[in-house]
Amino acid sequence: MTLSLTRRALIGGTPLLLAAPSILRAQTLFAAYPFRLGVAAGDPSSDGFVLWTRLASDPLGEHGGMPMAPIEVDWQVATDEAMRTVVAKGTVVARPELAHAVHVEVAGLQPARPYWYRFTVGGERSARGCAKTLPRAGAPLDRVRFAVAGCQHYEDGLYTAYRHLAGEEHDFVFHYGDYIYEGRSSPVAFGYDGRQRRFVRAHDGQMLYDLADYRRRYAQYKLDPDLQAAHAAAAWFATFDDHEVENNWVGVEDQRGTPSEVFALRRAAAFQAWYEHLPVRRSAFPGPGGMLAYRRATIGNLVDLHLLDTRSYRSDQPCDDGFKPVCDGARDADVQVLGAAQEKWLEGNLAQDAARWNAIAQQVMVMPLDRRTGDEPQPIRNMDSWAAYDAPRERLLRRLKGRNAVVLTGDEHQSFAGELRTRGGTGEVVAVEFVTTSITSGGDGADRRAGTDRILANNPFLKFTGDRRGYAICDVTSERWQTQARIVRSVSTPDAPVDTLATFTVPAGEPALSIG
Repeated sequence: MTLSLTRRALIGGTPLLLAAPSILRAQTLFAAYPFRLGVAAGDPSSDGFVLWTRLASDPLGEHGGMPMAPIEVDWQVATDEAMRTVVAKGTVVARPELAHAVHVEVAGLQPARPYWYRFTVGGERSARGCAKTLPRAGAPLDRVRFAVAGCQHYEDGLYTAYRHLAGEEHDFVFHYGDYIYEGRSSPVAFGYDGRQRRFVRAHDGQMLYDLADYRRRYAQYKLDPDLQAAHAAAAWFATFDDHEVENNWVGVEDQRGTPSEVFALRRAAAFQAWYEHLPVRRSAFPGPGGMLAYRRATIGNLVDLHLLDTRSYRSDQPCDDGFKPVCDGARDADVQVLGAAQEKWLEGNLAQDAARWNAIAQQVMVMPLDRRTGDEPQPIRNMDSWAAYDAPRERLLRRLKGRNAVVLTGDEHQSFAGELRTRGGTGEVVAVEFVTTSITSGGDGADRRAGTDRILANNPFLKFTGDRRGYAICDVTSERWQTQARIVRSVSTPDAPVDTLATFTVPAGEPALSIG
C-alpha cells in the first residue's frame, strides 16, 4: 500500500486531502518503489517521441497501490546516457483516471540521434530509457534498421527473445499487437499438436471484462524485466490486434454473440487500458467511438511506414470464423477490412511516393493460404485473415502494385515469407509479405510444424515457413530490403540463445524474394 503525504501535511499534521486538494506534489513519499512497470518511448518523429511510465507501487493491487489523487511527475531528456546534458525537461500530472500513467510528447529535439530519458517523483527515480529520433522526411539515408515483434502470451513462455532484441542495434521497434492475452489462467497447457506441454507461468485473474481486469493484466506483463528492457532500449510503434480486447473481435462484434452495445463497453475498457500502458500519442486517446490507431511515419528517403488498424472497421468474419472451407461470404464485394476512410488514407499515402520503400505495418496475413494439411477435399482458409476478404484484399494489392511495398504481419505464431499475388494468389506478383513469429505465443514450437510440406505444396506463392519463437530484424537500404528471422529454440526454459533462422532479401523495384 502506498503512503502519500505532502511535506506540509507531515509538518503540520493536516489531513492529506486538505493539505493538497488538487495535486500531490513532488515531496510525495511512497511505501514501495513507484516505477515498477518500467519506462518506454514510442511514436518517434524527427524532433521527438512520446515518453511513458505508470506509477504503481503495488502493480497487481487495487489501483496499482496508488492514492486516488493526481501526482506530479518530473521528466528529463538528455544527450548522454549519464544524463549530464539535459536538453528537455518538465512536469506532467499522473492522474488516477488514467491509472497514474503519463504520456509526454517531447518535441524540439535534433533528428536522427539517440537520447536518454528518465522520470522522478519525490525522492524516487526511474530507470533510464533510450530512444532515437527519426531522420527528417526526405533526408538522404544509407540505411534503416528496425525490429518487428508481437504475440507475447505470458503463460506460453518466457520473454527471452525480448532480452536478445534489447541487445541488438536498431532504430525502432514495430509491435504488431497481442501485447496481452485476455484469457483466464490455464495451468494445463497444450501445443498445436494437441499434446500437453510444459506449463511456464500463470495469468493473474479471470477472463478480462472490465477496466480493472485489463489494467491488472497489463501490469502483470509489464513486470517482466525482459519486456521492460526491450521498451527501454528503443522507441516503439505500437499497434493492437485482437487479444488486447477479445479473440478475433472485429468492429463491435465478438465470438460469443454478445449484444454489440454490451461488447462496445468491454472494448472501451480494453482500449483505455491499451492507451494507458503503451507509449502512443494523444491522437490515439480513446473515445466513445473507439480509437484512431492508424498513422504514418516517413523515415528519411528510405521507408514510408504505414501503420494500419485491421480490427476496428472490419466486417464480421465470414463462414462462422475459424479455419473453414471458403464460403460465399468470402467473395462478398461489400465487406471491409480497413474501412473506407482508412483505405482512402492509405491510397493517398501510397500515391505520394514519399520514400524508396513502402512498409505496410499491420496485423493479419494477406497471403490467401490454403490451410489444408491432410486430405481435406476443399481449400481451407483462415477466416480471421485477409484470405477471407477477397474484394478488400484485391483492392489492397492493386494499390501496392509498383509501390516497392513490403507487408509486415504478425498473428500467426509462425514465420512466413512469400509473394503477394493478385487473383487469389494466382496472378501478378505485386509485393512481398513477411510474417513474424510470436515472442512466446504457441510455446516452444518445433523445427518444422506438422503439415508444412502440404502447406508449401498447396501455396506456390509461399516460399518459407518456420515454427520457432522470436522476432524479426529489417535492414533496409536503397538497393535492397533484408529481413532476418531471429528465433529462440525454447521459451519454456530460461536463457535460450538466439539464432538466425533465415535471411530474406528483396531487391528494390522488383517484388522478388530470395532466401539465404
